[in-house]
Amino acid sequence: MLFELPYWSKLKLRHNLDVMHVEKNVFDTLVGTILDIKGKTKDTIKARLDLERMGIRRGLWMNRDSDKARRDLAFFSMKPNDKKKFLKFVSSVKFPNGYASNIARCVNVDGGKFTGLKSHDCHVFMQRLLPVGIRHLLPEDVVKPIMLLSRFFSQLTAKTLRKTDILQLRHDIVQVLCKFEMIFPPAFFTSMMHMMVHLPQEALLAGHVNYRWMYPIERLLEELKKSVRDRAKPEGSIIEAWVQYESFTFCGITVDKFRSVT
Repeated sequence: MLFELPYWSKLKLRHNLDVMHVEKNVFDTLVGTILDIKGKTKDTIKARLDLERMGIRRGLWMNRDSDKARRDLAFFSMKPNDKKKFLKFVSSVKFPNGYASNIARCVNVDGGKFTGLKSHDCHVFMQRLLPVGIRHLLPEDVVKPIMLLSRFFSQLTAKTLRKTDILQLRHDIVQVLCKFEMIFPPAFFTSMMHMMVHLPQEALLAGHVNYRWMYPIERLLEELKKSVRDRAKPEGSIIEAWVQYESFTFCGITVDKFRSVT
């Protein structure tokens, strides 16, 4: 339907993908799978049965030693002891003031999962903690592409971009996805996984990610939500608070220009 628009065929940047949400969704899928978190992992029973139907990846098929089928832990998922080591490592990390939120509050060591991670938490986790935390807890063939993925997002979201680096990122992300296809089941590859391929090209066309992602918008929406006093009429509360803010700003700028009459 979009191609029916007269300008669409000539438009180079057709979809300005939000890197913030792409990075968060990729992080949730990846960490949920390597930690084997229930409800978030893509290595499910249905995914294993799909492999059997396609006749591929025999090492990941369901174990049918008895009358019941059992899903064994995959080689790309952490063992329970390694999972606790990883979670304890994350909870012990200290960041400079203002660099990130307290990620330790989101760690549930006994439950073996994370709860309440925000988009910026996933951003810091993906680029700083994940490549360090998994180095000695997963096989080398699994660690290397994850570290390449972390470097991909780190270079893509940098404040300084060079054309040669972006062209290299466009090549690297294809290699990362190809290596992931040899590791994870097909159910792992959601639409967000494939969107990463388009991010370097959009950076070439539209420039720095810092001017296009949703973090400034999310911060503004958070400030507007704080101004709601009457939850039955949130729109009216936001309007009243914004009028007051504009009034005080105007007075602060103009009052100093007038002399007091004595």
